[in-house]
Amino acid sequence: MDQKTGAEIIARVLKGERQAYALLVEEYKGPIFNLAYRMTGSREDADDLTQETFIRAYQNLHQFDQSKKFFTWLYTIGINLIRNNLKKNARDVSHLAAADSALEYQSQGNGRGEGDVLFDDRMIRLERIIQKLPVDLREAIILKFHQDLTFEEVANVTGDSVSAVKMRIYRGLEKMKQMMEDTN
Repeated sequence: MDQKTGAEIIARVLKGERQAYALLVEEYKGPIFNLAYRMTGSREDADDLTQETFIRAYQNLHQFDQSKKFFTWLYTIGINLIRNNLKKNARDVSHLAAADSALEYQSQGNGRGEGDVLFDDRMIRLERIIQKLPVDLREAIILKFHQDLTFEEVANVTGDSVSAVKMRIYRGLEKMKQMMEDTN
């Protein structure tokens, strides 16, 4: 959705056409859920956080600066809710049981070639490593590489400078590389 279309929809919502908000939800629920899931590792938490993100955005839509990008503002709301959730739950890697069961299912073959299983094994291993990163590094890595945001967009979402974001991503990648080497 381009910025102009988003602005038109927001204007309609602000004029009282609440149904128009569903268009924004439909457009952005996938990326917000993906972000929440990758940060928390829990589908249930991701569902709750996605819903709460859209509720908060709707409640505060009158405060949105329309000269900015809506998805950046929405991601900022989402990332703040995710941070609060992670602090509240203080989870480390306990949610990785789901990844273990997925790996076990995939490693049994299930009609797939050995190359697919090996690729899936590496992807699950990589996701585990990302989940073990400190929250600030994990957040930067996920926003940049999973959500495909630019450095500037990551900086806007996190409230950090572009140079701080680049440093966090560098540190995150270095830490991931070290963890990959340690598990070999």
